[in-house]
Amino acid sequence: MKYLFIVQGEGRGHMTQAISLSEMLRNEGHQVSHVLVGKSPRREIPSFFYEKIQAPVSTFDSPNFVVDSKNKKIHIWRSIWINLLMAPTFFRSIDFIRQKVAEVQPDVIVNFYELLGGLYAMTSRVRPHIVVVGHQYLLNHPQFIFPKGYWIDKRLLALNSWIIAAKAEKKLALSFRPMPDVVRKKLYVVPPLLRSEIKRLSPQNRGYILGYLLNAGYAEEIERWHAQHPEYELHFFWDKKDAPEDLKVDDHLWFHQLNDVKFLEMMSKCGGYCSTAGFESICEAMYLGKPIMMVPTYGHFEQACNALDATLAGAGIQNKVFDLDPFVAYLPKHKDVSYAFRQWADSSREKFLSLLTHFD
Repeated sequence: MKYLFIVQGEGRGHMTQAISLSEMLRNEGHQVSHVLVGKSPRREIPSFFYEKIQAPVSTFDSPNFVVDSKNKKIHIWRSIWINLLMAPTFFRSIDFIRQKVAEVQPDVIVNFYELLGGLYAMTSRVRPHIVVVGHQYLLNHPQFIFPKGYWIDKRLLALNSWIIAAKAEKKLALSFRPMPDVVRKKLYVVPPLLRSEIKRLSPQNRGYILGYLLNAGYAEEIERWHAQHPEYELHFFWDKKDAPEDLKVDDHLWFHQLNDVKFLEMMSKCGGYCSTAGFESICEAMYLGKPIMMVPTYGHFEQACNALDATLAGAGIQNKVFDLDPFVAYLPKHKDVSYAFRQWADSSREKFLSLLTHFD
């Protein structure tokens, strides 16, 4: 079968999911003919994505969050307003998606939580099979437990998810643990899409703390904690545009540009993982048996959900800021859940191939 991917370019998670699924499909003789990635001026598509996806890649302008002047907190209402002002640009992006679909003629479109992919589907009378993939769809599951509060955010995320999946035949909800499918909602609970490279790594503990920052503004919190605890070795990955490949603050604090090989290699050898609460890297750390501290990005309801869900799955602890004191205290108390998690994650191939190759 011939597939076309539409991928949200915010953070690294959706892109690594696309790489993993592309490899899985190709290994079974299927073809990923083209990949469309939503981009914004604030972020750059990392080079590893172009290298690893092994398919032609085109980008289009896509809605993105607006952050504060410190590049930390997400402003939901300002994001909505600015993205509405950019509507003409996004209409052109939808037309671009429509042209690419007509050109490629795929059997199946797989949408990795890209809003304009959903709007394309809603405005197209003739379209291929559509499947959407994302941890966000687990929020529609009756067993999902939400963080307290966030009344408005919860409904905005539900609306966003509904638009993306409105014309989808299947919603594949990535989950930290097994849960029953809800077929009447077209909702299928699936394991995380982990890269094959991570399954070949041998975890070690060399004592340093590894991290990933969705927004580079959090670096000042890391530097503040490091100034008080210079004895701890810290390595944090980010996607700050104007930063060098490896920024050395001192012998015990480094900031690295996103690099998938280096990131996974360093994760396999870290003593603990501290990160904004994106789904994918939490799964990678759980697979390698690493204790985790999750700090949801300010104003990012989806990450607040990820952090609570991962905590309930035994991944580690949550914090509101990058104060690593609670994490350092937690490290010797962490109970390794990697055995059960690996069993679940390693069942992904069978589940995804069944759901993506059989349609009514």
